[in-house]
This record gives sequence, structure tokens and C-alpha cells, in this order.
Amino acid sequence: MKKAVALVCAVLSVLVLSSTEAAAGPYSDELAKCLVRSTTTSEKNALIKWVFAAAALHPEVKGIASVTEAQRDELSKATGKLFERLVSESCKTETQDAVKYEGPSVFQSAFTVLGQVASIGLFTDPSVSGYMGDFLKYIDKSKVQGAFLSK
Repeated sequence: MKKAVALVCAVLSVLVLSSTEAAAGPYSDELAKCLVRSTTTSEKNALIKWVFAAAALHPEVKGIASVTEAQRDELSKATGKLFERLVSESCKTETQDAVKYEGPSVFQSAFTVLGQVASIGLFTDPSVSGYMGDFLKYIDKSKVQGAFLSK
């Protein structure tokens, strides 16, 4: 039981810490494809909310993010149920094969792909992408262009 809890915690933390790349093999690739294919847009959005709620706990952003404990708990429940369904039902065969042939580290690469696919919807939203470009109006374009000129 302790191993299962540790594994689940490790896998879910990968969704938050997905900047670390893991070597993906053919079985983890198949698992990743299954995870993406088996997750609805609504579930991907819920996953993004869960990642945001987790990131909002960081001291540097805590003051500008408002997520209640009740919201955080609901998001954790939804993420837990999603993870459970994906590995034990929708992608059971892919999960078993990936763990059997490539080890438990397959979760890192497979769930990183799911997190990246889910975040595409977040960053392609016109409001979000528009704001992401707002900083450009505060830079000195000639200084930036000068950095690209060769010496």
C-alpha cells in the first residue's frame, strides 16, 4: 500500500514538475497517446485548474492567486479520479505494458505529455495569449534588435 501511495504521489507531482524531461520509450509513448486520447477537454481543463491551484501555493504567487481550500480539495478529488480511471480502466493495458517493459518512470514522460497537451488550451486562449504578449510594449525594441546583430 505504501508503494502504491508513493507511486501515485510521484506521478501526480510530475504533472506539476513537468519541466524535467524523462526518456520516453515506445511503451511510455503509447501510454501518453492513450492518456491524451482518453481525456476529455473538460478533464484537461480540470487538470489545468489542479496544476494552477498547486502552483498558487508557492509563496511568490500566493498573494495574487485566490484558491480556497474547498476548491483545492475538489480539484484534488477530480484529479485523483481522473488518474485512477486512466491507469486502471481507459489505459490499463498501456499502463501495464509500459511499467512492465520500461519501469515506473514511464509515468513521468507519459503524464508530462498529458500536462503539455492540457496546457495548450490554456495558453492558446485569446485572452491569455494576448496578455502574454503585453510585455512587448514595455521593451526598447532597438536594444533587443541590437542583441541579435553580430559583432
